[in-house]
Amino acid sequence: MFKKNVGGIDRALRILVGAALIAGFALNQEGAYSWLYLIGIIPLVTGILGTCPAYSIFGFNTCPLKK
Repeated sequence: MFKKNVGGIDRALRILVGAALIAGFALNQEGAYSWLYLIGIIPLVTGILGTCPAYSIFGFNTCPLKK
């Protein structure tokens, strides 16, 4: 489907940040701008899938090179 372009450390950080933002939304649903925490869905999904559309557009790749 999509070429993998997100490496191990990058994936772990994306999953961690995405989960933290979604947890922030769960803990603070009554806040005025709490819906902004839902932006955490993007790094969570890109970390789980291992591909990032923005990386593809700009030509970045954090996956290790295959030998």
